[in-house]
Amino acid sequence: MRLYWQKNKQLLGSGVGQTSRVDALKQAISKANEFKLDLTGAVMASDAFFPFADSVEIANKAGIKSVIQPGGSVRDQDSVDYCDKAGMSMVFTGFRHFKH
Repeated sequence: MRLYWQKNKQLLGSGVGQTSRVDALKQAISKANEFKLDLTGAVMASDAFFPFADSVEIANKAGIKSVIQPGGSVRDQDSVDYCDKAGMSMVFTGFRHFKH
């Protein structure tokens, strides 16, 4: 899984090559924090869907306010519901870049 943080046309963090979406997310957050980059209001993009709302919850706590992902999980609604409650936006591309 690959996760990218972007704000003001700048890549803030990248979590790549992880088999765990949560580990990729934590890696991206850690990298941004290491360089003292502010994630508040940033956008998170993923090349794979989120089968649980845990990823968007972790992203929200880090300051992320928008998510772009392919969608396609049977549990997409869980992530949508979390975003709605947290005031985050979510865009589904309908195209999955990451395939097994």
